[in-house]
Amino acid sequence: MDARPDLLRRAAAEAFGVFALVFAGCGAIVTNAVYGGVLGAVGVSLVFGLVIMAMIYATGHLSGAHLNPAVTLAFTLTRHFPRREALVYMVSQTGGAIAAAAVLLAVWPSEPASLGVTLPSVGAGSAVIYEVMLTAFLMFVIMAVATDTRAVGAAAAIAIGGTVGLDALFGGPVTGASMNPARSIGPALVSGELHDLWIYLLAPVAGAALGAFAYQLVRGAPESSRSAADGPTASLELEGERI
Repeated sequence: MDARPDLLRRAAAEAFGVFALVFAGCGAIVTNAVYGGVLGAVGVSLVFGLVIMAMIYATGHLSGAHLNPAVTLAFTLTRHFPRREALVYMVSQTGGAIAAAAVLLAVWPSEPASLGVTLPSVGAGSAVIYEVMLTAFLMFVIMAVATDTRAVGAAAAIAIGGTVGLDALFGGPVTGASMNPARSIGPALVSGELHDLWIYLLAPVAGAALGAFAYQLVRGAPESSRSAADGPTASLELEGERI
């Protein structure tokens, strides 16, 4: 019998994980703006990395801890996640992000820092390139620790959270280092800052696909692989009937 939680409960875990990501990460941006840069760029980057790490440890065994529609789509494209479940995951992730942004608005009705909305400090073309590359780096690491049994699964949360923090450190001042359509959609919809949102929908999806296929290219043919629905710390065989 399949011991994994049913789809709705797994989707709820995804929604909660993304809620935590947006509430903590975007909340850190708001705090930094309100209290005169008390956290700084390094502090904000650390918050994003730590909350991702925490949510992977908390929800990885429940839902696989995608926490990102672009990641879910990339797993689906590379046949590590069932197509019939992908839309439910992506809707849940986006819903969690919108809910978190709404809570931030309730706490900060004056919308400081536009509730953590992602806005580029460079031209649109440069922003797209940055977001594609940032997300490709992240997805390459995720593919390694989440789907390849040769990687050290127990350290997956540290590796992924560290990559998010690293990307945020050097990419945050340029584009906000979203790497996640849901993370950008939530604050954008709630604050009404929609004019650059297309960048953060298109580029992370393209970058995640690039990173996923790049890892598929270099990984070779291992004896077994993990399912992205089993969590980044699992070592189970991919079940072909679930694809």
